[in-house]
Amino acid sequence: MGKGRESKPHIGIFGRRNNGKSSLINALAQQEIAIVSDVPGTTTDPVRKSMEIPGIGPAILVDTAGIDDTGELGAKRVNKSLATLKTVDLAVLVITNNHFDDFEIKLVDAFRKQDVPFIVIHNKSDVIPPAGQFIQFVENEFGVKLLPFCALDPQNLEEVIAALRQAMPETAYRSRSLLGDLLSYGDLVVLITPIDNEAPEGRLILPQVQAIRDIIDNDCIAVVVKEKEVDALMKTLRPRPSLVVTDSQVFLRADASVPRDIPLTSFSIMLARHKGDFENYLRGTPKIAELKDDDRVLLLESCTHHVACDDIGRVKIPRWMSNYTGKKLHYDVVAGLGELPRPITDYALVVQCGGCMITRKQIKSRLQLAVENGVPVTNYGMAIAWMHGIYHRAVAPFTMMEQTKEDYL
Repeated sequence: MGKGRESKPHIGIFGRRNNGKSSLINALAQQEIAIVSDVPGTTTDPVRKSMEIPGIGPAILVDTAGIDDTGELGAKRVNKSLATLKTVDLAVLVITNNHFDDFEIKLVDAFRKQDVPFIVIHNKSDVIPPAGQFIQFVENEFGVKLLPFCALDPQNLEEVIAALRQAMPETAYRSRSLLGDLLSYGDLVVLITPIDNEAPEGRLILPQVQAIRDIIDNDCIAVVVKEKEVDALMKTLRPRPSLVVTDSQVFLRADASVPRDIPLTSFSIMLARHKGDFENYLRGTPKIAELKDDDRVLLLESCTHHVACDDIGRVKIPRWMSNYTGKKLHYDVVAGLGELPRPITDYALVVQCGGCMITRKQIKSRLQLAVENGVPVTNYGMAIAWMHGIYHRAVAPFTMMEQTKEDYL
């Protein structure tokens, strides 16, 4: 399965072989970006194409293999196609020839199981148009509008784009502010950003850049400082910060340096609340204290990167967790969105990274199996805060905000 390194909305194109899925992608992009052939099964593994969709913006179209592929290799291709549902925000089911049988019903069931909205396009309608009775059957039985279309002569392309726009969950392309509901006009926010071996040469990491942009977008002031300068800064900085956001690795130092009356959180917790499974993280994080000897912990890195000698996920978190619990624990690390090395029920805890490079849907889908099986889940930053004894302070800016909303409502 692909690495899912794009945080843009993902649209999956599904259907039988030779139904014109790749032609549909070319029609939407208005250029030949997918290979088209009359030979069934031309598309094998899922292929991702980036394009701009009016009203949605930049999006990733995922061209999948035919759901009716045959043989042992074909079955593997079908499974890969179905696996992409964990990463897509919207599905397009491409049909032809008034066919809506077991293959299509299987896809619809898979869409619904993964909570993926979908539309149905009847392609090649210039050759065999959809019958009125057939349209009525699909729309009544599955509750979606069926759109006649011809990818080679896309005269109603605007109608298809409008249907995509209408069906796409707004949360997939209009993200809420990272920190905006914690801030007021002109507030000052301090960002503590260590520069160590893991910091990229000549630039900041993505969550830090995202936080700076979000602060500016909310008409506030961002002050960026290394952890060594925080003490001196706090003595002279005026006005006092309304919020401090720190890298998880220097939580303890930040906790000691930032006065208790100033809210403190981390970039990782900021991301966990913004697009992670925050409610389940809140429930799962305290389970760290209940780990026992020989428990197995799964660490999920949602992107691949060069592994440093003091890597946060592979080295530091396992070291901190073993020291905190005093137990003999076993750790598995999975990078990207690849398959797990063992059944999810073998794990006593799942620790998800911040997920700065992937979508909210991809994170929640990644954790869905654990949640469904009662395996506690947490996040890098929240786990680190718990193990360093500052968890309640680190999550307080967000949990207090949610409580205030509930009290108001």
